[in-house]
Amino acid sequence: MSTELELLSGPDAGDLLASVFAPAGGHPVEWTVTQVDHDRATVAYAARVAWADGTVSDETLGAAAAPLPAGVTLLSDGTTEVGMWRFPFDPDLPGLAVACDPARMTRLANRLGLAGTARPRVRTYRPRRRAVVEVTTPGGTVFVKVLRPDRVEQVHELHRRAVGAHTPAPLGWTPDGLLVLAALPGSTLRAELLAGRPALRVEDVVATLDALPACLAAGPLRRTWGQKAWHYAEIVAATAPGLASRARAVAAEVDHVDPEGPPVPAHGDFYEAQLMVSGGRVTGLLDIDTAGRGERLDDAACLLAHLDVLAQLHPGLRHPGPALRARFERDLDRAALARRIAAVVLSLATGPYRVRDPRWLTATGERLALAESWLDQRFP
Repeated sequence: MSTELELLSGPDAGDLLASVFAPAGGHPVEWTVTQVDHDRATVAYAARVAWADGTVSDETLGAAAAPLPAGVTLLSDGTTEVGMWRFPFDPDLPGLAVACDPARMTRLANRLGLAGTARPRVRTYRPRRRAVVEVTTPGGTVFVKVLRPDRVEQVHELHRRAVGAHTPAPLGWTPDGLLVLAALPGSTLRAELLAGRPALRVEDVVATLDALPACLAAGPLRRTWGQKAWHYAEIVAATAPGLASRARAVAAEVDHVDPEGPPVPAHGDFYEAQLMVSGGRVTGLLDIDTAGRGERLDDAACLLAHLDVLAQLHPGLRHPGPALRARFERDLDRAALARRIAAVVLSLATGPYRVRDPRWLTATGERLALAESWLDQRFP
């Protein structure tokens, strides 16, 4: 792990947080690291701040190591320089403050024909990467995806080309990185499973992937989960050196040079929180930002791996993984699918540390064991 990330995720980060709030008369009375992003050398925090007027507020902050984006507060411990900001003023997501402003979202919603005062609610936030804000009015709901400005037009075009493939209809975009999407009916498959409703038509899942338009398969072939495995193995090695040899062994088993399946339109991040479901039927598909030319093995493995990890987090959870696996194996090589599932589980082994799970080291080991169990399977 870099020196900067060690500083930002360690106990000395409290002094950095204090220096951010001090000029405004605030002092963090408690704080915690909520996310660590190795790829962008970025850390997120939740802090409870006491102010000079006696009030207390809950704050979200982000911090980054070099190379530092513009628009951050520069801080140093005398040796290492880092940058920090308060939510929603993310330096790489200039539209985030707009998306969180009720007055501006009311004007946007009214222009879309949704009458009444808007109530924005942040659904997800990955510092410097993206956010999703649900904007609800008495007249209806839309979702505002906040992206880096240099990506928003491309992602809008992806959604426009995928209209008719059960994806949210794009309602417009802004130069500062806001993409407005129509709401889809139903709830996510994850929510359905956690509510004890495991029924799902597996043919609907395959049909949803089949409906991705051929135009999404233009361009270069994307790297597979197997080909990205070494990247995730090295993150595990950096955060949990005692697990390094196991993570690298999984990466060595799943890595490959030649394609293992024909190129098709691929979602790229296909898992249970991306599928909208109602009454056991798939009603929509979310988050096609990373769609492109890939292999069906990747999308199938991504869904099956996430379901396995979800079951690991919720023992006794009933889910459609076995039925889905049997369906995917009708079209895909069983051994290649198992290896690809192991590769996705390896990528998920970096998650407990990233979200600062209090038992992250144990959870990382459990996910590595799950990846190893997929590699231990033997096929005739």
